[in-house]
Amino acid sequence: MAQVEATTERVIAADAETVFDTLADYKDTRAKLLPGHFSEYQVREGGDGEGTLVHWKLQATSKRVRDCLLEVTEPTGGPAHAAGYGGGQLVEKDRNSSMVTTWTVTPAGEGRSRVVVTTVWDGAGGIGGFFERTFAPKGLGRIYDQLLAKLAAEVEK
Repeated sequence: MAQVEATTERVIAADAETVFDTLADYKDTRAKLLPGHFSEYQVREGGDGEGTLVHWKLQATSKRVRDCLLEVTEPTGGPAHAAGYGGGQLVEKDRNSSMVTTWTVTPAGEGRSRVVVTTVWDGAGGIGGFFERTFAPKGLGRIYDQLLAKLAAEVEK
């Protein structure tokens, strides 16, 4: 099994602290940011960054649905935390699979921030794994492009 990785990024016209706080708000805001590929969204514990436990189903393709139960952490020592400015990292670890999604928010000039979302998981072996490594990152990238566009619209108001 090889690890599969999908990375997407966007520069948003809002400060890093605002963007990070919006992403970390699983209770009120995050559900509004999710495109139609996500369903059955439910905050089970917490709701604001570290300590949140959130559930959703992610329909990556017409035949592929992942039932995700994600533990959220905010690792210290990340680039934004170390520099002492707003932003930081959110790490979502799926209890139901090897999938881990890391959201990194950093300043990108005055009143702007860069959001990078990276998802990794242990892919399948054989020919199925080849197709997964080839096509899954592009599909997930399109899903996260939609989410980042909604995030931008939310914070650039």
